[in-house]
Amino acid sequence: MTTDVEHNKVYEAKVVPHGRLAIWWFLASEIVVFGGLLATYVMARLRHSSWEEFSSQTMTWVGCTNTVLLLTSSLFIVLAHHWAEEKNTEKAARNLMYAIILGLGFVGFKSYEYITEISHGVTPLTNLFWSYYFFITGLHALHVIIGIFINFLAWLNVKKGKHLQRVEIVGLYWHFVDIVWIFVFPLFYVAS
Repeated sequence: MTTDVEHNKVYEAKVVPHGRLAIWWFLASEIVVFGGLLATYVMARLRHSSWEEFSSQTMTWVGCTNTVLLLTSSLFIVLAHHWAEEKNTEKAARNLMYAIILGLGFVGFKSYEYITEISHGVTPLTNLFWSYYFFITGLHALHVIIGIFINFLAWLNVKKGKHLQRVEIVGLYWHFVDIVWIFVFPLFYVAS
């Protein structure tokens, strides 16, 4: 027979912090959104062999550069989380800032890509492939911008030595954004 103290310790071990639980619920809903969009894109692409030509017109070098930027930023998020757990606010803040800078680089390259494509007459109204391309990559870019903003808010708190546990939460969101890109990149830039 267990005592109340032992029972409470077992219960406490099973409690998930509210922030972590909330981000997992949010990410589950985002998986449904991006999963549905990417699944419909793949089904449409299988029906339209002409999309191979359109895919070859995307700026693959920008997609590759953005992949490196996001994956490297994820490394800095992991390091920021590590240092936040160690209560080293200086190193945690520095690594968060590196991730933010790389995220801004992603947005910069994505903006360059959109401006170049639109200046060449390619818009979401060009055809169904480009509609999918602009919508899905634009939605992803919006998520990157949100990630930059929440990482910046976490950075402000870490600089003050407050709410260090939030680094994990913003990190989970940032990793989700990176994972989505790992699917978007080959589907739009590589598959032909």
